[in-house]
Amino acid sequence: MHGAEAPSEWVVRWSQLVTRGPVLDVASGAGRHARFFAGRGLAVVAVDSVPQSIPGVTFVQADLESGQRWPFAGQRFAAVLVTNYLHRPLFAHPELALDEGGVLIYETFMAGNERYGRPSNPAYLLQPGELLRAFNVLTLVAFQQGMVERQRQAARQGEAGLEGAAEGPRIAA
Repeated sequence: MHGAEAPSEWVVRWSQLVTRGPVLDVASGAGRHARFFAGRGLAVVAVDSVPQSIPGVTFVQADLESGQRWPFAGQRFAAVLVTNYLHRPLFAHPELALDEGGVLIYETFMAGNERYGRPSNPAYLLQPGELLRAFNVLTLVAFQQGMVERQRQAARQGEAGLEGAAEGPRIAA
């Protein structure tokens, strides 16, 4: 079944930080992460440029790269997820969309991935430490970068962070 892939190990690992909704799944694709959080009984909003029908999830169709207005201006979410997607002009939006104590879980490809396949265009590959710099006002919970072995080798970077939380533990993951 299309969209039935398992959620990212990084998302699953840090999902315990998400204890309430709504959850925003940015560039959701077929909705593997939206389904995962909806399955935990949380309200979920998924956004992607390609229309999807994801049971139990509110779907918003929007082209996040066209320069159109961010579709969630003024809305707040308990968690924002971004996986396998990079459009740097949007970096400010997930952070601004986080409610007090909200959780950002971000994971995508980084420089070095071009050796293993797609994406290989530098415009879609994070530079070393780029997520740390992009979301430096969040309380860092975890950060990873480097090679992973899953279905295929890939160079990836991920961050889990909290908005407005007191200085918390820093975990090297």
